[in-house]
Amino acid sequence: MPKPDLPIRIAALYKFARLDDCQTVRRALADLCSAQAVKGTLLVAGEGINGTIAGSAAAIARVVAFCRDLPGCADLEVKYAQAEAPPFHRMKVRVKREIVTMGEPQIDPLSGSGHYVAPQDWNALISDPGTIVIDTRNDYEVAAGTFVGAIDPRTPTFRDFPAWFRAERERLLGSGPPPRIAMFCTGGIRCEKSTAFLKAEGLDEVYHLQGGILRYLETVPAEQSLWNGECFVFDQRVAVGHGLEPGTHVLCHACRMPVRREARADPRYVAGVSCPACHDERTEAQRAGYAERERQERLAHARGQAHVGASGPAPRDG
Repeated sequence: MPKPDLPIRIAALYKFARLDDCQTVRRALADLCSAQAVKGTLLVAGEGINGTIAGSAAAIARVVAFCRDLPGCADLEVKYAQAEAPPFHRMKVRVKREIVTMGEPQIDPLSGSGHYVAPQDWNALISDPGTIVIDTRNDYEVAAGTFVGAIDPRTPTFRDFPAWFRAERERLLGSGPPPRIAMFCTGGIRCEKSTAFLKAEGLDEVYHLQGGILRYLETVPAEQSLWNGECFVFDQRVAVGHGLEPGTHVLCHACRMPVRREARADPRYVAGVSCPACHDERTEAQRAGYAERERQERLAHARGQAHVGASGPAPRDG
């Protein structure tokens, strides 16, 4: 649960639902968020709503209540966090083809996704030798942490997941009866859609972690956990551990990737400017620009002002 002593509440939310008039929903949400001084990003599509927003507790409650009143969204999935300062500086409400981009327009999670598995039952499922466990997140997220024994597809984006599965299907499934498959992601949205994809590919015994890794880390005691490392999150915390306590990763403001503690000892890491993953891919002119942006951010912070060009959380890219 959020800590009441911090002034900013962050809500990460999603729900697959049938939304017919997306432009009307977009306008109403944009007006409400503006009136309540809520900032962040919300995506609206015919398949539902997804996004992360931040503001006062009362303002966030009003926006969440509005979303729950949308058709089919009464049980909207919401995860809360708290922050000392606003993590976003603008509000964007956009109409998209998908609320999480897979690039498979025929996939409909509402028509059939996998079986939900509660966090307290997840350990037993993934410990069963008859279960194949797949991490559906992006490669840089998996690098921060994952479940014991999980397969890492090494996909740069969620859009790459279908091609990966089709290419690896025979190796993964073999020639006998299809095995049980368990999939997971940060908050539940990607594994819900990926299980719908696998069912469309002809598989029936497909499961996904209800509430995602965050719900697992929030509810399963560390001494019983099968999670290794930290969970990358798309807000100012960068990564979290058990109990959703802030982790040790920081965000590289140049490439927007998480940077481990040991990588920050590398001479190619300069706070706000570069990290070992992107240093050689940027020019001196680019790094000079990042350095000036970092300087301006620090000056604005010293004056108690929000720098409009500040490097906020990483983008929520499927």
